[in-house]
Parts: sequence; structure tokens; C-alpha cells
Amino acid sequence: MQIRISGYANDSIVDGPGVRFTVFAQGCPHRCAGCHNPQTHDFEGGTLADTSELIEMMADNPLLDGLTLSGGEPFAQAAGCAELARAARELGLNVWTYTGYTYERLLAADEPGWRALLELTDVLVDGPFVLAERTLDMPFVGSRNQRVIGLRE
Repeated sequence: MQIRISGYANDSIVDGPGVRFTVFAQGCPHRCAGCHNPQTHDFEGGTLADTSELIEMMADNPLLDGLTLSGGEPFAQAAGCAELARAARELGLNVWTYTGYTYERLLAADEPGWRALLELTDVLVDGPFVLAERTLDMPFVGSRNQRVIGLRE
């Protein structure tokens, strides 16, 4: 399956605990002021990537603890991101997904693929980045309104 990505990091240590394979989805409807990754906003930007190639890179890295889906907005490409998450889980990796949507909005939506991606996510970091609430004091979030939600707990 093809997905549009801004890029990936094969060994991130900032996108969740441990060493992570991070995929930055391309395209974001939120376009938060002060966004850390504004280059990911354009739905026509980035490059097309084959999920099987990304999965192979994950499988080839024995140091990984998990997969992080970031963006842009992973739920804008939920089917492709769910495929990556499913493969990560099969490899014994945990899955963190960052989203500008709230958990409640994701649960209430009738969007194809959103439920599948949620079900494959171990930890959801939700909520838009709010520049007025920017923080460097809370791990794994950029603003105080964002939450780190353990979906398996």
C-alpha cells in the first residue's frame, strides 16, 4: 500500500520511550499555529512510500522498541498507518500515535480506518498543538492541552 510521508526516522529517541521507528505522515487538516512540523501540512507534499518497504526497515532494526506514527496527521491516512501499526505489533513492537484530534472525536467519528488504527495503538497522544499552552515540562507533548493516553491500560 502506498502512503504519503514527509519522512521517517529509523532510530528516534524523542517520539516515545526507547528507540523508535517514526513515520511522519504527510498532510494535516489542523495546521496548528507554531507546529513543530509545518512542512507536513500540505497534502500534496512529501513523497509516496510503500508500506512494505517501511515495514521491512522496521523488521531489519533489532534495536527498536516501537513504532511512532506522527505527522502531519496519521488519521488522514488511517488505512496505511494501520497497516504499519499491525506489522509493528506482529514484530513485538509497541505503537504510539500522535494526532491533532481528541480521543473523544476519534471514537465518535464514522471514518473508515480510524477505529482500526485506534485498536492497533498502544498509546495515543491527542489534541491539537496550542501555542499559548506550549510546554517543555511535560514529556512527549508540545502543549499542556495534549494528553498521553494508554489505550491498553
